[in-house]
Amino acid sequence: LPVKKKPRTFYNAGQLEELEKMFQEDHYPDNEKRRKIAAVVGVTPQRILVWFQNRRAKWRKLQKLSIKGDRKYPASPA
Repeated sequence: LPVKKKPRTFYNAGQLEELEKMFQEDHYPDNEKRRKIAAVVGVTPQRILVWFQNRRAKWRKLQKLSIKGDRKYPASPA
């Protein structure tokens, strides 16, 4: 039997703004904090967990790209 995937959660602009604000404060919210964020945003704590996992992955990817960019064009010696 095929595994049933959960339907994709779409966030509105206000929810994303709140999630991004929380991400700036803490990249790894604990269970209690996730429940509070879920109550504010209006989704389940499990969806918050997944959002933070995906956001951290995006953050790491951007960090890696920014480091590669710095190496590609090193600062010229003064």
